[in-house]
Amino acid sequence: MQTNRMTLSLLEWYNREKRILPFRNIDNPYKIWLSEIMLQQTQVDTMIPYFNRWIKKYPTLQSVANEDQEKLLKMWEGLGYYSRCRNFHKAIKIVFNQYSGIVPNNWTDFRALPGVGDYTAAAVLSIAYHQPYPVIDGNVKRVMARLLGLKNLTKRNMSRMNRYLNEHISKDFPGDFNQGMMELGAGICSPKNPDCGKCPVSNFCKGFLIGSPESYPKYIKKEKTPHYEIVAGIIWRDDKFYIQKRGEKGMLAGLWEFPGGKVEKGETLEEALQREIKEECGALPKVLKKIGTIKHAYTHFSITFHGYHCEENGTPLQNKEFSNWIRPDQIDDFPFPKANHKLFSLLEEQGWYV
Repeated sequence: MQTNRMTLSLLEWYNREKRILPFRNIDNPYKIWLSEIMLQQTQVDTMIPYFNRWIKKYPTLQSVANEDQEKLLKMWEGLGYYSRCRNFHKAIKIVFNQYSGIVPNNWTDFRALPGVGDYTAAAVLSIAYHQPYPVIDGNVKRVMARLLGLKNLTKRNMSRMNRYLNEHISKDFPGDFNQGMMELGAGICSPKNPDCGKCPVSNFCKGFLIGSPESYPKYIKKEKTPHYEIVAGIIWRDDKFYIQKRGEKGMLAGLWEFPGGKVEKGETLEEALQREIKEECGALPKVLKKIGTIKHAYTHFSITFHGYHCEENGTPLQNKEFSNWIRPDQIDDFPFPKANHKLFSLLEEQGWYV
């Protein structure tokens, strides 16, 4: 099949220069799908050890379908964006029960699965099933904006990008084309100081030809992310402390945590801690001493996280439906948010007990 010069140049470069990654050069839709889910909002170097550990423990789609979600979340712990893991588990169960364990090879069925958007559908169907669906992630948007000389990522310009990609995607090697475009954006066509001398498609790039690739797309200054003060209490009962499980919706759903929450304006840290624990557990704790403070950044906000040793103060906690009392040596049995693990590190240094 005839391939245009831009596509041919990209494919030749990709096959020559592509990084050797554990999820490449495999013919397994389940593993390819997992890799694409893990790579959402995550750098490749961060993702690789998680991918390798996961595949070692869950080598087949069936092994994931049969596993308890909390154990999967524990495997995902630290990777963030936990809804990816929960949705992947739900989707895998559907594939196992409704499609005999075979990942659907058509857009309509695969796109309808939980957690599968246009990008994931295009990536998996092109790489695993060699179907010519172009992918558009952040890296590809930048490459395309420079190729076409587009300043703004408007709806009209996004349509132009999609049309161009549909015209140029290799019908013989669509997965290589898509991975080549993403690799190009990740390694050469960087936001600043792109290495145009090594770019296989610079002769087709308007940004390069006019001598100003960094002008595309137009840089949009990000708004300052909000910052919150958070307090949490490790409430002791003899040699165990109290933990509770977050609900199945919202941020960090399904993970375990200490009771606590945001400090309101005008409150001291200890006042906020007692208020939050009273609201969540129906009892005022006795605050013993501060453990320390850690900082943690999420995508859309950051926190200063203050931890305190506490104990019950005459009135037992009203345990939630999903709560537990555990010893320090049991923390590896439960999935916790990363901020909690930073607090665990302080406790390891200081000694857990008051």
